[in-house]
Amino acid sequence: MQYTSAQNKPFQTPVLFLIFNRVGLTQKVFNEIKKIKPKYLYVAADGPRPDNSSDVETCRETRNIIEQIDWDCELKTLFRDKNLGCGPAVSSAISWFFEHVEAGMILEDDCVPNLSFFPFCEELLEKYKDSDVVKFIGGNNFQGGRKRGNASYYFSHYPASWGWATWRRSWQIFRANISESTAEIKSGKLDYVFNSTKEKNHWIKSLYKANRESSSVWDFHFYYSIWKSGGLCITPNQNLVVNMGFFDQATHYFLKDSTKTSVKNETMVFPLVHPDKVEVNREADKYTFNHFYSHSGQRAIRLLRENNIYGILAYLKNRFL
Repeated sequence: MQYTSAQNKPFQTPVLFLIFNRVGLTQKVFNEIKKIKPKYLYVAADGPRPDNSSDVETCRETRNIIEQIDWDCELKTLFRDKNLGCGPAVSSAISWFFEHVEAGMILEDDCVPNLSFFPFCEELLEKYKDSDVVKFIGGNNFQGGRKRGNASYYFSHYPASWGWATWRRSWQIFRANISESTAEIKSGKLDYVFNSTKEKNHWIKSLYKANRESSSVWDFHFYYSIWKSGGLCITPNQNLVVNMGFFDQATHYFLKDSTKTSVKNETMVFPLVHPDKVEVNREADKYTFNHFYSHSGQRAIRLLRENNIYGILAYLKNRFL
């Protein structure tokens, strides 16, 4: 059975919507949120950048989108006057969210969800609410059409934060300052996470860079916090969220002579089939690292073709090169 948006009652799980200055993309994501009519909606916005004169107007227009709420909704907003940067702005907004709720879903302004993403997260937030191991529920799948196991989802060491859900208990382990992370990985304490020396060295380099660029990075800090706690992440066997922001960047910077193809967004089938065991799928994680994080040109191109998510190329260049 497939989930539809025909609901007579509001969606009960709290949703945090992170916005900034991208009016068109924010409207697309809001249109999907509006279909499920969340009873509890939290909206956080970073302030305009002081060196960008157009931000004042675009930030205002973006914030005004929430005036389109036409359902019974308890709305809370965190609209900043000053620009914090995408690292602190996002992490502090998530902390604010979990000051108010025990569990919830997080969407950024360029992450367009399939409607089935919402009940998928809602069901699993309830199922694993008392788990000491499950820390994160993701909406993304970058396995190139490969189904991992016989269930609706599998367990991974890799969070994918383009539409996700978690609990207050999980976010409480997040630390913005992870200066010890590279030394701890070098020491071998987190070797259980990695499938090769190459993978381990990649994350030593990436976390070192994340520590230097804390104003623009928050997600790698959360990765490390989850790994250090021994946590696992849920990955759906369908891709339930598309990052349209990276798609747009890619068309401007890398694909001027390429034919745009549709970005693949899939629908989860219900009722969910749950895995028999809570254990990491090593083959899936190897694939994720080799085709997503380890970004040699051929591997990146293959991933883009398989998933029709061309914006990953822009993401890899901006994050790692």
